[in-house]
Amino acid sequence: MNPSKLEILAYEDTSLGPLCLRRRELLSEPGTFVTEVTLDHEFLMSSYNTDSERAISNRSIEIHGGSNLKALVGGLGLGYTARELLSHRNVASVEVVEFLPPVIDWLRSGLVPLSAELNAAAHLQITAGDVYRRLLDQPRDQFDLIVIDVDHSPSDQLGESNQAFYTAEGLLSAKAHLHEGGILAVWSYAESSRFSDALRSTFKQVHVEPIETVNTLVGHKQTDWLFFGVR
Repeated sequence: MNPSKLEILAYEDTSLGPLCLRRRELLSEPGTFVTEVTLDHEFLMSSYNTDSERAISNRSIEIHGGSNLKALVGGLGLGYTARELLSHRNVASVEVVEFLPPVIDWLRSGLVPLSAELNAAAHLQITAGDVYRRLLDQPRDQFDLIVIDVDHSPSDQLGESNQAFYTAEGLLSAKAHLHEGGILAVWSYAESSRFSDALRSTFKQVHVEPIETVNTLVGHKQTDWLFFGVR
């Protein structure tokens, strides 16, 4: 890679390892710039392909079918999941819980592509905290939609403490944070039969949906997985 095409916007040490925000021009598409995040020297997310992040928000709203929805999002990232929810007239408010304070700082200081839009969003609240710990505690509030976009998958987690959420017991605790008819949605890069079984043992209805997109940067298709539980 030509060093002149890559700019490090922020670099922070965190409890999960080094966190890096970078911006680069695609050599295959001159003039196209993407913003990327790595954690502990592993690729985490990009502004280039956000199809599955948008899909989990859209499908959550479609499956619920209601209006004036109150949403909770686990994981701010680059903000595409939250932005998609906010774009729907059926969504009244969105709270995002983000574990890593630098990620919130990036948004507030204008370092990510959606900074201006999200910072101006009147119905968006961003909370620093651990969404898994919150969902495993007694609910102090209830939501119509809970969208989790944090870990790579139910079996490939960013932190060991997240594991309890993906069990039947953890999902039962999370379910208590939903209104009747509410949706718990979880993003994953891989299918998980064990997690699907845990969802089915806890929720009234379960949908497991693959989202296939073409990654033009590497020239092949990739499949992400969306898990939905209906209270």
